[in-house]
Amino acid sequence: MADNFDVTAKIHNFAVVHPNAKIGKNVEIGPFTVIGENVEIDEGTIVGPSVVITGWTKIGKDCHIFQGASIGEEPQDLKFAGEKSYTVIGNRTKIHEFCTIHRATGEGEVTKIGDDCLLMAYVHVAHNCILGNNVIMANAAMVAGHVVVEDRAIIGGKAGVHQFVRVGKQSMISGMSRNIHDVVPYTIVDGFPARACGLNSVGIARAGIAPANRRQIKLAYRLLYRSGLRLKDAISAIEQEVESCPEVEHMLQFLRNADRGICRPAGHVGDKKQGDKSSEAEEVEESED
Repeated sequence: MADNFDVTAKIHNFAVVHPNAKIGKNVEIGPFTVIGENVEIDEGTIVGPSVVITGWTKIGKDCHIFQGASIGEEPQDLKFAGEKSYTVIGNRTKIHEFCTIHRATGEGEVTKIGDDCLLMAYVHVAHNCILGNNVIMANAAMVAGHVVVEDRAIIGGKAGVHQFVRVGKQSMISGMSRNIHDVVPYTIVDGFPARACGLNSVGIARAGIAPANRRQIKLAYRLLYRSGLRLKDAISAIEQEVESCPEVEHMLQFLRNADRGICRPAGHVGDKKQGDKSSEAEEVEESED
């Protein structure tokens, strides 16, 4: 056993593990799994059979990677030119059967998945994506390059998220939806393309947010989606009329940086009535996608 393999690691005789890989305490590696030269696996992680982990990949503690997953492979990106880039996975994350997670495009760039995430079977996480903590992606959900998914967001089965889209904290994307605009924190979106259809009240309550703060989130949601205001005016109204709390401040910061536009409710006409150019760009993008 190589010097950088902990003596407590359990590596199956039919696994292929490069002698330069770093394998931590109590790691288990199943048969027919291939571990590359620049891979680091921290203590307590279980890697099932027929898994491929390659590239400059670091996996945290107590993760479970199920059979057939592929992690750290070259991105499906024509701009990629063989540069040194990274894949980083946090602690206690579960990656189920046949998931694909690609390393980043760009020298020194990273694809990153946080702690306590659950990626169900056939999930795809593309290059340069950043997933926060406690993110759930259901079966066959896919996020394209440079997507950011904030903490405790849930992406439903077979949903697709367009490149550069941001998925806000504690939001929920319904299964089989098409997501081409930013998903505002604490909201639920659904449809083809996805439209905002309510607050993720159950998720907010389960997260332990104080009732007083939940009321402020609800008020901010009404100003954003029920007032007919264009986005910049809705932001101003929230700043003036909603009592400040960490959740509202996070929502405001998210909205100020919504370069791709946000998911609106079906039939929302506030932006078009007031001539918001960003809304017009959204309509063009939807027709061309």
